[in-house]
Amino acid sequence: MGYLHDGHLSLMRRARQAVGKEGVVVVSIFVNPLQFAPGEDFARYPRDLARDQKLCRDGGVDFIFAPGDSQMYPGGKPDYGTYVVEERLSSLLEGASRPGHFRGVTTIVAKLFNIVLPDVAVFGAKDFQQAAIIQQMVRDLNFPLKMIIAPTVRELDGLAMSSRNKYLEGELRLQAAVLWRAIQTAQTVVRESRQPVQALALRKKLRDLIEGQPAARVDYIEFFDPATLEPSAQVERGTRLAMAVFIGKTRLIDNASL
Repeated sequence: MGYLHDGHLSLMRRARQAVGKEGVVVVSIFVNPLQFAPGEDFARYPRDLARDQKLCRDGGVDFIFAPGDSQMYPGGKPDYGTYVVEERLSSLLEGASRPGHFRGVTTIVAKLFNIVLPDVAVFGAKDFQQAAIIQQMVRDLNFPLKMIIAPTVRELDGLAMSSRNKYLEGELRLQAAVLWRAIQTAQTVVRESRQPVQALALRKKLRDLIEGQPAARVDYIEFFDPATLEPSAQVERGTRLAMAVFIGKTRLIDNASL
């Protein structure tokens, strides 16, 4: 959705690696109103197309596709009536916390695929559920493309790179590093345990750690099977952790394999 950072640049490099020197790399930039609920940060979501264009140019991108709302939703939302909905994976995790969000994601990504007609599409593992849902859509609707999921890129203190990190300043930015410390704590607990760990107990441990920061509030902490996204009552090697945490008014998400 723009306001690019090194995490996005890593996706561009991965795309170039996939298609080679003779291939064409396209970056779509579109802040999609359909995936924001009323009261979310659509109006203030950071935008700087001139900056993004320079980063794409320096990153070796061939084309930027940056449409306006009227191009992607002709007639506006009241007159727009066709949506792409994934019904199995999108009800969990982020889908439970943000109803309707993934309908917006799958609809806009399907439209971008139909317009650009890529052979390869690269997404980041930071949005693990989103990538899984798009993979499901690609399989179910026979999109003729290969999906590549690239690793999460992190700041020096472990915070996953995100355009929304721009909202964090001073003490809030320092407190945001607690998400990475929570991931490291969960990984250590699982690694050192001889038996599966009870999800309920580990969730409480992580919640207490995170909410020990004055500005932090947990939206959810979930442990799940990475293949199905189904919640796991017992946590063991290979279980995936996902969380959404408010730092002040800024909602951050992160995930990792344990």
